[in-house]
Amino acid sequence: MGAAASNVDWSDDKKENLLKELNTFQPGNSDITLRILLYGPVGAGKSSFINSVDSALQGRITNRALTDSDSGECFTQQTKAYDLNRENTHLPFTLIDTKGIEHGSGMNTDEIFRMLQGHVEYRHSSWSLLKKTDKPKNEKNKITMKDKIHCLVAVLPANKISSMEDDLLRKMREVRLRASDMEIPQVIIMTKVDEACPHVKYNIRNVYASKDVKLNMERCQARLGVPMCYIYPIKNYHDERTTNTELDILILNAVLNIVNFASDYVKDHKEKKTNATSKED
Repeated sequence: MGAAASNVDWSDDKKENLLKELNTFQPGNSDITLRILLYGPVGAGKSSFINSVDSALQGRITNRALTDSDSGECFTQQTKAYDLNRENTHLPFTLIDTKGIEHGSGMNTDEIFRMLQGHVEYRHSSWSLLKKTDKPKNEKNKITMKDKIHCLVAVLPANKISSMEDDLLRKMREVRLRASDMEIPQVIIMTKVDEACPHVKYNIRNVYASKDVKLNMERCQARLGVPMCYIYPIKNYHDERTTNTELDILILNAVLNIVNFASDYVKDHKEKKTNATSKED
């Protein structure tokens, strides 16, 4: 991890290249808008991550997904989807925000399982779960690749990973295993790295050199089973008044990798479908 730190390009040119790549990004299947599902515990920073992505794209602090400074309760009360734009260009991917996984009224694993399968419907910038009877499984209304989730993103706070309840992590692992059965790619966004390491709080460029950050990445890998190369340590915009290059690079790099993984999943599915059709012919 220390070697990787010295190879990070923190320049404005790097940020502009990331923005350009996202601005011109085309999915593996041009007919599909990639659907990225965020899930995780209450207060992990799911809504803040969406705002941070939008802020990095717009070059100014935005607040489209409402957040709350009190992380003790779930502030997001319904599943919502956020389309993203850059310089009047509609980007071909959507970030889906969910209620935090918690005891009682939080998001449960069965709801997430149904989302992974495509049992969701878009209504006025929000997504709501459908009952089985709401969408008849006939030829006209059947679930297609457009309806499904194309990448699953676990959002975890670096400063609380070691103290998370086993029951919460068990539920998250259940979701991960179900997604694996469906061959859906998965990553972890590890937020609040500045609260996990004083050196990172002092200078965000220390994120890849930090032993504390690396330890928490290893904990993520051990407890959820996601390889280190798919874990992205970031800091969300929180008390900043303006955007800055270093945070943007961390955020945009994570997003670019996520949409590439989602695109690969869609492309592979399209190729498998084409090959199966060819064999039938």
